[in-house]
Amino acid sequence: MASMTLKNINTNILKVEYAVQGPLVARAGEIEEELKMGVEKPFKNVIRANIGDAHAMGQVPITFIRQVLACISYPELIEEGNFPEDVKKRAREILNSCSGGSIGSYSAPYGIDHIRRHVAEYIERRDGLPANWQNVFLSAGASTAIKYCLQLFSNDTNGQKNGVLTPIPQYPLYSACYAKYGLTQVGYYLDEATNWSLSIEELEQRLNEAKKKCNVRVLVVINPGNPTGQVLSRKNMEDIIKFVYKHNLFLLADEVYQHNIYAEGIQFFSFKKVMMELGAPYSSIELASIMSVSKGYMGECGLRGGWVELTNFHPDVQAQLYKFMSAMVSPNILGQAAIDCVAKPPSPGEPSYDLWLHEKTSVLASLRERAKMITDGLNTGQGFRCNVVQGAMYAFPTIILPPKAVAAAEEAKQPLDVFYAYRLLEETGICVVPGTGFGQAPGTHHIRMTILPKMEDLRTMIHIIKTFHQSFIERYT
Repeated sequence: MASMTLKNINTNILKVEYAVQGPLVARAGEIEEELKMGVEKPFKNVIRANIGDAHAMGQVPITFIRQVLACISYPELIEEGNFPEDVKKRAREILNSCSGGSIGSYSAPYGIDHIRRHVAEYIERRDGLPANWQNVFLSAGASTAIKYCLQLFSNDTNGQKNGVLTPIPQYPLYSACYAKYGLTQVGYYLDEATNWSLSIEELEQRLNEAKKKCNVRVLVVINPGNPTGQVLSRKNMEDIIKFVYKHNLFLLADEVYQHNIYAEGIQFFSFKKVMMELGAPYSSIELASIMSVSKGYMGECGLRGGWVELTNFHPDVQAQLYKFMSAMVSPNILGQAAIDCVAKPPSPGEPSYDLWLHEKTSVLASLRERAKMITDGLNTGQGFRCNVVQGAMYAFPTIILPPKAVAAAEEAKQPLDVFYAYRLLEETGICVVPGTGFGQAPGTHHIRMTILPKMEDLRTMIHIIKTFHQSFIERYT
């Protein structure tokens, strides 16, 4: 007899959903296995456009990062390998900061001090403002950092659960965390008609409605947006900061796509920079700013490297957070080393600089071209409305579907966009994520698709999706 059943395990686990790796993606894996076994399909391979996994889609690693990782993984290469001197110097510095001179040792639970200092220097260069390295902690990817911050609010306040204002559409890691930690999601809708801007009136309305069921303690902002691809204007950010101050909220700024800016005239500003330049009293709000090596020009998802800068945390609270992190022992050292390479890349005049700059520029230029390609390509097809992909790595187009498709979806016992995404996968091999997995305004239907496939693959994918959509409309009209 089993000691554990669905009736007696943690009910919060049962509530967790993560659409980016959900049942549709599992089906894509099954189809790949079927193709290997020779099962006949109307396509030759599966295109996984569901996740922002750059290297899985063929992006080439940045040489400087991988050379440093090679040297610290096998230190004999520092003397024997044919590597540039700045790579060898960086490898020695990282190894000297590791206990026993080995990446096989634990670090402090909040990361190697030497690397935390480099992150603070990166933030200072980015913002033109001072940063205290002791307010920086390193983590096994941005996801772990987000979990650490949200766990600070997993208690009840005055007999009610704590609530988190969360953008809709949202990255489903957030809703998964809320389910796990017993938090209440308070969704606020981004305005698709104004390129997914954030309305303060919408925030005020959702906050007032939520007061009846929870204590709203946190505002989450994802900038550049995932899945929506927008970049907030500075004026919009100033209004958000004033809202946070007015309601005494904690601001969680997910800024992992800060290198991924594509649209003409668009610029990324960190929330810390805008907040500090607004001055008192707004410069006093509590802020956690999150960054990752998984996105940007690096795309090193598998290395699991992330960091957080804490601003205006009460020293006692910060000490408790660091104490809690100590139970997690240590973020992985290779991920921390990748952080070091991103926070302190080669400088002009160093041997690796020219190649590093060329690779970084080429990756971002290609992503910029692909962002335009996917926007233009979808908007020339019948039944799509796609906002400009200003940043990040995704398009989140509206799909316009005929009424008869609603009945077909109901018969299949699936939401309409899920039904659509399954048909797309089974008939074309293209795996996208239905908008249901991220949240969307009532009565609207979307899919999220990454811009990461190689140029020719992306062009082919857009053509196939448009052709499929046309046949789908004809079938259900």
